[in-house]
Amino acid sequence: MTLVAGVDSSTQSCKVVVRDADSGALVREGRAPHPEGTEVDPAAWEAALGTAIAEAGGLDDVAAVAVGGQQHGMVCLDADGAVVRPALLWNDTRSAQAATDLTAELGGGQAWADAVGLVPVASFTVTKLRWLAEHEPDNADRTAAVCLPHDWLTWVLAGRPGLDALVTDRGDASGTGYWSPAEEAYRPDLLRRAFGRTPVLPRVLGPAERAGTATTGAALGPGTGDNAAAALGINAEPGDVVLSIGTSGVVSTVSTTPSADPSGTVAGFADATGNFLPLVVTLNAARVLDATARLLGVDHEQLSRLALSAPAGAGGLVLVPYLEGERTPDRPWSTGAVHGLTLGTADPAHLARAAVEGLLCGLADGLEAIAAQGNPVRRVLLVGGGARSEAVRRLAPAVLGVPVLVPPPGEYVADGAARQAAWVLAGGDTAPVWPATSTETFEADPVPFVRERYAEVRDLTAGRAR
Repeated sequence: MTLVAGVDSSTQSCKVVVRDADSGALVREGRAPHPEGTEVDPAAWEAALGTAIAEAGGLDDVAAVAVGGQQHGMVCLDADGAVVRPALLWNDTRSAQAATDLTAELGGGQAWADAVGLVPVASFTVTKLRWLAEHEPDNADRTAAVCLPHDWLTWVLAGRPGLDALVTDRGDASGTGYWSPAEEAYRPDLLRRAFGRTPVLPRVLGPAERAGTATTGAALGPGTGDNAAAALGINAEPGDVVLSIGTSGVVSTVSTTPSADPSGTVAGFADATGNFLPLVVTLNAARVLDATARLLGVDHEQLSRLALSAPAGAGGLVLVPYLEGERTPDRPWSTGAVHGLTLGTADPAHLARAAVEGLLCGLADGLEAIAAQGNPVRRVLLVGGGARSEAVRRLAPAVLGVPVLVPPPGEYVADGAARQAAWVLAGGDTAPVWPATSTETFEADPVPFVRERYAEVRDLTAGRAR
């Protein structure tokens, strides 16, 4: 049996799966937590990776390994390869003003969408580099190379062979703000605009191009960003929409053509197979359920029962879940809001229902935006930790207005990385086909008034700023 390994280095934890390269069967797995916060010393990722690998039985018998990692994070290295400062993560909003400035300097959203398929928001690496140049000039001066979390971990697995050995893939590069999916090339002019100069950047590899050799002797895959890895892990095809409810909420679809949305709602990313991955991301997703459960003093199972016991629309009670600011819509300094509280809605069931519906309405807005870019919706696949919620599964088709397929819970980012590793071994133009997982289908009559009411309250938050 030939074994391959996939790594998911996410915001909250590191997961490692070891699978049979031919059948995709899971052989063993391990995991370890990451520290909280919106900036993290990459050494914590390395430590968690080591723990997760050990828990998964090591990599000595693994023929190939690839890393899927949280997108956009800014990892700065000095000339010796040492980390300059803690990495700023995708959910760090301190570069919001830099995003506004960069958008204006280039001439607005259309110019950015035409250049790199996206419009700057605080999540993207290009804005973090502008922030670094403006607020930490000494650290900016020390920075000899800039890479992403998955790039850095791939480099670590290879034994830190030198800055010129840094590699990435088109899926993760497309989320930086200085790589064009349409042109398949970096835009050094945009990098210089943000940072003042052009540091060393990782070489962008093809979907199954070997990235080198791990210190264990395993072949290294190019890796990719978490969203592209999840799409590969779930075997998403053109027309499939993947809704992932994790730390962030992600709505993405596999497309054969690049996207360029001047509003910035849809980011025109690339995927890990050679296609494209138009994508909408919300900052607030599964932790909305965590926070509401904590507020009500219940567990997630009880939260679901409460939500399902209340009527559709929660009697007019609306929760806008901008608990950490928001990325889509671009309101980094917004806060959450509850509107419509009456004597009749002032109970746990109505609040639970409003929380679940508010979470789903944000994702429904993303689904609508992606469809408006000319991407037909063939089916919706619901994944991520939030998909374990019975209330989310049962209410999603009513709010989204389409049937929802729910695969069994799994580590789809790590699985996608493992599938990429198998592809590196096998070669060829397409990834190896592993048996599809069974899905459960949820259907319900659409309830458009829920989204209409949510939109009214959501727009009341539009003017909130720091």
